[in-house]
Amino acid sequence: MSFIRKTLPSPVMGSLSMDVSLPADAEDTISSVSWSPVANHLAAASWDGKVRVYDVNANNGAARGAAGLAAEGPVFDCDWAKDGSMVVAGGVDRKLHFLHLATGQQATFGSHDAPIRGVRFVEVPGVGAPIVASGSWDRTVRFWDLRQQGPLATVACKERVYSMDAKARLLVVATADRLIHLFDLQNPTSIAKAVESPLKHQTKVVAAFPDGKGWATASIEGRCGISAVDDAEASKINFTFRCHREQPDSRQISKVWSVNDVRFHPINTSVFTTAGSDGTFHFWDRVAHSRLKGYPPAGSAITTTAFSADGRFFAYAVGYDWSMGCVGNSPQIQTRLMVHPVSTEDATPRRK
Repeated sequence: MSFIRKTLPSPVMGSLSMDVSLPADAEDTISSVSWSPVANHLAAASWDGKVRVYDVNANNGAARGAAGLAAEGPVFDCDWAKDGSMVVAGGVDRKLHFLHLATGQQATFGSHDAPIRGVRFVEVPGVGAPIVASGSWDRTVRFWDLRQQGPLATVACKERVYSMDAKARLLVVATADRLIHLFDLQNPTSIAKAVESPLKHQTKVVAAFPDGKGWATASIEGRCGISAVDDAEASKINFTFRCHREQPDSRQISKVWSVNDVRFHPINTSVFTTAGSDGTFHFWDRVAHSRLKGYPPAGSAITTTAFSADGRFFAYAVGYDWSMGCVGNSPQIQTRLMVHPVSTEDATPRRK
């Protein structure tokens, strides 16, 4: 069910003039960015097989390189430990890689039978140690206790894992064939619920609500969906809407762009962002069902995004996302990592 009107009023358009470009040292598309929960440290995973960590100045958003790790192939995802002490990353080489920030030491721990598509540090009640969840194209989600070599648990999914996210008690996993798997982290050894995506085409990304009571789904069709975990809340929370689509031309043909990422603001938790292959990002209010602010194209597709822990900064990567195939790639497309200072207009919820 869609509650946002098909023809939206023009949103307040922002400017990118205050956005800061971080050191341009990634040699290929940036696939994932993640902020430390306790500091302005930003990790960026790339198809060049590296994860770089930047120390971002809280006053102006400028940054310097702080640390990094190297894998044996493209890296698809990265995430921080809850105490900000280390970064986990996974990708094509099927291994979990860890970087300890204070010492710069790297370690490899655990593996899958196919490339790893998603990694998250999760909190499992009753386990007094960091737990990592990893999702793979081998159709499994594995949970790792860093005190032991083998997986704590391996859970079979119905298809290849395309995206995953975790907040509070919820781990949400999107797979091929438009399937969504929900895990209750109080009992992570089994899938609590499996549902179909509310969207009609291939899932690109999922993001959990900050309180773990719902999630967002975005797809290649220029559409996003909001869903509740509890079926009793569905009538109040669930809706879908169109985004990252251009107005029809004279032949009534509209360009539809993939939605490459969706993220929730960590403080004003009803506010979220979408970013797409059209190179734009937008701020939305899921409760008021409205768009708060939009920004003009950044020059190329936006491939991944993340909010800092205090919500003051919004990081986004610009580069080629392969949505147009080989013919769309060009040496002129630069890979850039940007930091956008979040304004009051960006992140203030709107009364319905």
